[in-house]
Amino acid sequence: MFDPSAYGRAIADVYDDVYGTTIPETSTDAAVDRLEELADGGPVLEFGVGTGRLALPLVARGLVVAGVEGSEDMTRRLRAKPGGDRVPVTPGDFATTRVEGEFGLVVLAINTIFALPSQDAQVACFRNAAAHLRPGGRFVVEAWVPDPGAFRDGTALRLLSLDEERVLVEAARLSAADQMMYTTKVNLTSDGLRLLPANHRYAWPAELDLMGRLAGMEREHRWADWNGSPYTDDSRSHVSVYRSPSGRP
Repeated sequence: MFDPSAYGRAIADVYDDVYGTTIPETSTDAAVDRLEELADGGPVLEFGVGTGRLALPLVARGLVVAGVEGSEDMTRRLRAKPGGDRVPVTPGDFATTRVEGEFGLVVLAINTIFALPSQDAQVACFRNAAAHLRPGGRFVVEAWVPDPGAFRDGTALRLLSLDEERVLVEAARLSAADQMMYTTKVNLTSDGLRLLPANHRYAWPAELDLMGRLAGMEREHRWADWNGSPYTDDSRSHVSVYRSPSGRP
């Protein structure tokens, strides 16, 4: 059975440190700039709001932001930050959990769509996002592009970060038949070694587009990154924007 709180229990206490080494500050700034533009005044709902990497800067810019989060551990980290009390968080699985009100923008960032364990759950997530949108509202999904060619005999090992204070490596095993990737990040610091496991039910961009259409939305934009770089054959990630003409498919 899918447990939306499992990932947070494993990583919440080191989440900001780990992702601080793999996501440049410039990328976060670009994401916040783009989301502020797409929100068109808001309000904003973030699925998997986590520790507030995007939500808190958006609040600081004057937008009303709410979140859905399956992990109490992640929510506690958010609450402990300045401004964290200004982001109401509804606990639950973002594929099905409803939040009161209508939103100009629903956000699902940094590959979190792949945390859902099946195609059915991902389809439900798109429908849930559409159900929260006001007329003309947008759903933004940021995700990596599957690259089975990066695996040899179904496995891969890659270095994510290396400096004097941290070595971060990811080991991965691919199950192409069911579009699953099983990963464990190895986080090695002077404090010791931590294993951070996560599973991903990956989907190609075209599959996500179909999920959007099933939810009554049409793709408005696809970029290679938050800066709006063109999406090409060589793009390894994408930011896709889906828009609902009615807000109620």
